[in-house]
Amino acid sequence: MCGIVGYIGKQKAASILLDGLQRLEYRGYDSAGLAVLSGEKFSHLRRTGRVKNLAQAAREHSLFGGTGIGHTRWATHGEVTEANTHPHVSSDEKFALVHNGVIENYLGIRKFLEGKGYEFFSSTDSEALVNLIAYHYAKEQNGTDRFFESVRKSLLHVEGTYGLGVLCLDEPGEIIGARKGSPLIVGLGDGESLLASDVAAFAHHTQNVVYLNDSEIVRLKAGGFSISTISQEDVEAVVQRVDWQVEESTLGDFSHYMEKEIFEQPTALENAMRGRLDEVNGTAKFGGLNLTASEFRQVDRILFCACGTAWHACLVAEYLIERFARIPVEVEYASEFRYRNAPLDKDTLVFVISQSGETIDTLAALREARRKGFRTLAITNVVGSTIARETDGGIYQYAGAEIGVASTKAFTSQILISAMVALYFGRLRDLSYQDGIVLIQALKNLPDQIRTILSEADHIQKIARKYADAEGFLFLGRQVMFPIALEGALKLKEISYIHAEGYPAAEMKHGPIALISETCPSLLFVNNDEMYHKTLSNLQEVRARKGRVIAVTTLDANFPKDLANDIITIPSAHEAVQPILASIPVQLLSYYIAKERNCDVDKPRNLAKSVTVE
Repeated sequence: MCGIVGYIGKQKAASILLDGLQRLEYRGYDSAGLAVLSGEKFSHLRRTGRVKNLAQAAREHSLFGGTGIGHTRWATHGEVTEANTHPHVSSDEKFALVHNGVIENYLGIRKFLEGKGYEFFSSTDSEALVNLIAYHYAKEQNGTDRFFESVRKSLLHVEGTYGLGVLCLDEPGEIIGARKGSPLIVGLGDGESLLASDVAAFAHHTQNVVYLNDSEIVRLKAGGFSISTISQEDVEAVVQRVDWQVEESTLGDFSHYMEKEIFEQPTALENAMRGRLDEVNGTAKFGGLNLTASEFRQVDRILFCACGTAWHACLVAEYLIERFARIPVEVEYASEFRYRNAPLDKDTLVFVISQSGETIDTLAALREARRKGFRTLAITNVVGSTIARETDGGIYQYAGAEIGVASTKAFTSQILISAMVALYFGRLRDLSYQDGIVLIQALKNLPDQIRTILSEADHIQKIARKYADAEGFLFLGRQVMFPIALEGALKLKEISYIHAEGYPAAEMKHGPIALISETCPSLLFVNNDEMYHKTLSNLQEVRARKGRVIAVTTLDANFPKDLANDIITIPSAHEAVQPILASIPVQLLSYYIAKERNCDVDKPRNLAKSVTVE
């Protein structure tokens, strides 16, 4: 959510900033801007809409200077207008600031500063901070660290979260950055330094990075940097080398990144499994859990915390771990857990799942669990992310960069890793060697089975055209297919703007059945399992009320051809991988429906890829 880029060095800052902002577009935003130090003033451009609008404006202006900051904004305070777009400039025009996060006490700060004669031109909380910096700067008057100290002292008065970059006209050779609750990374080049909220912004310029921790402030110069805490303690920075390549943001033969990422899933899952299946012992193995087998044996309960799509993956993990490892599992919304005083058994293991590793509610849940002394593990896709660094151990997804806001390959890789975790715990307990080998073979078969489903994309697209005018949609599944119903509904609503709901199929009778009509179709997951006949009964109830039905069914179910309006058949497979296979057709269906409705598939309205504010 939102993106920050800063540059100081020998190159033209504006081009570096625009390139970085374009690489951060996937995070979600509604406006963009930049400020470059040009002589004795800021060259300041802001535009609503896409970064391309800002790039066009930049081509029409002469933006010189090697120091600048840029930002993509996702509105929190104030509407989507140029006045509310970052960077914000102080009313004395000495400072420019970009800010991610929320300043919770901004109204009090603003009222104080208005009493001191400072003017405000936006509705944002961020403008209060840049004027507060100007106020402290005016008070300092002297001192070689005047700029730095003005930022530091201002942050002592701030309540809330921030990742920020600040420029000062009087110090053209410096950028000040600071972080609390919102990611910020320093990039170190040859005679140049960069600042960003995501390593993707500058991975093509340098692989040497420093991840800031909460309450740290950095002074950035072309030739180097220094870090301290807000409370003036020196920090010994650890320079890390990014050992993974950010994928080129090219679509190739695909129309959208979401489509590309759906078709990348076989490769993403192969990457998630690589080196982690132990056929000799019939189990899974992970290199970064940092707990011994005997410590895992002591776990009596597992708590999963996540948000959005990752929460749905946690629900699947609950079914799989309880089924194969016989360990009780609870799933909590991270946003609720962080404020609850939930009683937890002393031998509870807390797992968090976050694609970005920066989801603020999930990070807060992790910190709350650690504060209470619980062991914590994470599943995340981003190396070096805050969650990856703060948890006791974890598992990287290795799904590759996911650009589309609607998660696809990250979701299925989270389920895959959950299945491997279930296998690992199961083999520590009562799961037999033979059952472990059967599950391993099912996991190894999965990529090719997904390729089989993807080969039927044209068939699914034809079905999508028939339902693109739907007013609402129900997704219905039983047992482990219920989380996939939730995820299917989420995918459809977030990219096509059709209201959709996911339910356990049997719960349809307890309210949702009132919605069924010719304009509100239903998608049912019909597996060849113990719930097969009960699911067919639920399907008949929909048909009896003139509801249109799409059935996603397994090949071995021998589904009656006249029982649904449309049928999507997926391969028969082990129950542990069936949720992944069932996810693929609903991803494609949602994508093609959104495409038929001419929606902005990769950048749905109001949504952000990485949610770093409450």
